[in-house]
Amino acid sequence: MSSAPFDSLNLGTHVGDTAEAVQANRAQVRQALGVRPLFLDQVHGTQVHPATKSSVDGVCADGSWTTEPGLACTVMVADCLPILWCTTDGSRVAALHAGWRGLAGGILETFLHEQKVLGVDGAPWMAWLGPCIGPQAFEVGDEVRAAFIRGADSAQRAFTPRGAGKWLADLALLARQRLQAAGVTQVYGNDSTAPWCTAGNPLRFFSHRRDRVSGRFAAGIWRV
Repeated sequence: MSSAPFDSLNLGTHVGDTAEAVQANRAQVRQALGVRPLFLDQVHGTQVHPATKSSVDGVCADGSWTTEPGLACTVMVADCLPILWCTTDGSRVAALHAGWRGLAGGILETFLHEQKVLGVDGAPWMAWLGPCIGPQAFEVGDEVRAAFIRGADSAQRAFTPRGAGKWLADLALLARQRLQAAGVTQVYGNDSTAPWCTAGNPLRFFSHRRDRVSGRFAAGIWRV
């Protein structure tokens, strides 16, 4: 329902699109899925919301998890990395929004630690990495590289020099490295190749880095 530059299925309420168009788009998504997607107020942090059917849209968090069927844990992106999770027995699912700040800040580790406290360690989890800005388009500064290397020297492999103080960063690789370090061995989806790049595929994906004014698309996961 959205008009340019948000056309056509923008799901973000914070990008300048009309509220009526966004709500109509969200209603279409709900109808297509057959379950209710839970939309968050994402702030590039590490908070993960324990979602229930009483949860309402707009919770301030960058991820959610649930054991309840019929509720889709949902994150919105337009260059950041969506990560969908489920336990191997299908008893719980989760969705995390991982931009570079959230990833470097430890959203993956925070989520897994919280789940371990609840009795679910890293071994039963599998993860799927969705589309994000690719390693040929994601230019960052020294501070971003330093934030990741402080956590692990292996992160250097995810950065390619691009002139003084500039680097091309492989966000999906950084996520795979951190998942491996956390003991998550079943990782699928984004392999850092061109078809997964939001900036490089304008007919498929919104991209804030490419367009500056952009809609948001979503990734969600739910129990049946």
